[in-house]
Amino acid sequence: MIPHVNTLSPQHLLEQLRWRYATKQFDANKEIPADTWSAIEDSLVLTPSSFGLQPWHFVVITNQETKKALLPHSWNQTQVTDCSHFVVLSAKINPDEADVDEFLNRTIEVRGGDLESLQGYRDMMLGFMNKMSPEERLHWAKNQTYIALGQLMSTAATLGIDACPMEGIVPAEFDRILKLTEKGLTTSVACALGYRSVKDSYANASKVRFDKKDLISNL
Repeated sequence: MIPHVNTLSPQHLLEQLRWRYATKQFDANKEIPADTWSAIEDSLVLTPSSFGLQPWHFVVITNQETKKALLPHSWNQTQVTDCSHFVVLSAKINPDEADVDEFLNRTIEVRGGDLESLQGYRDMMLGFMNKMSPEERLHWAKNQTYIALGQLMSTAATLGIDACPMEGIVPAEFDRILKLTEKGLTTSVACALGYRSVKDSYANASKVRFDKKDLISNL
């Protein structure tokens, strides 16, 4: 039996997406409640990925000293230090056969079965990965993190949490400070989350988007 799912109304969903914007100023005195943040983390875990391999790791930073250390490598954008939670989305540097087997073992743990029954799927995934150079694998993994970024921002908006995606960072310095390289990871993109400051004039600015007819074709 397919379980019943409670859904937002289309109107409510669009209201929340229109409400969100790339927050320029956060209220440094407001923190995201623990239960809300837990739900946001769960949404990151639920992010879809190619083959389900999840070639990423998410670093959640609330320690103020760590935020301050990252600030000069973030073009001194104050969202880094003023936000409640700062998330660094990192990608696996070179996804390989061990990652495939780890995923398949997890599949068996969750769904049951055995490796023999999944051999065809294993061969397909390895066939895909083995056609790529290490540089191409890293590019593929980094692309996957942007799926997670979209999920993170949409979830935050739905829960009334402000967010600002940030590519204006120096990944190599983030990797050094967060000790990611030795874990086989590298910084892809970051996102600051919290609550907008009443001083942020961008909160009331109209969204600038092309018309739907210019962006979407129905065939």
